[in-house]
Amino acid sequence: QVQLVESGGGLVQAGGSLRLSCTASGRTFSSYAMGWFRQAPGKERESVSRISRNGANAYYGDSVKGRFTISRDNGKDTVYLQMNSLKPEDTAVYYCAAAEATLSSTILPPQRYNYWGQGTQVTVSS
Repeated sequence: QVQLVESGGGLVQAGGSLRLSCTASGRTFSSYAMGWFRQAPGKERESVSRISRNGANAYYGDSVKGRFTISRDNGKDTVYLQMNSLKPEDTAVYYCAAAEATLSSTILPPQRYNYWGQGTQVTVSS
């Protein structure tokens, strides 16, 4: 089992940037595909970005494409989400998630993610 801890959330003005980090412990980090999800009040959880075990492939939701970048450092057991050009509609609790993956370069679908962090709040003011 893997434990996930997010950090880096906060309050930022529209147009600003934040970088979220998620550090894993408990199991071999490189065995997991990783993802960032978010949930705003009254809305369903949304898949923001997901990355393969080896970092070679990534997925971005349409709402963040071109503004957010996911990356991972398997030597530091950490996955990152660089968020640029933030908009008020990006306001949400952001969750890091992990999924056991057999293949190193596969991006897994959202329903495969079964380990979750506690979330970090991101608030973008207009």
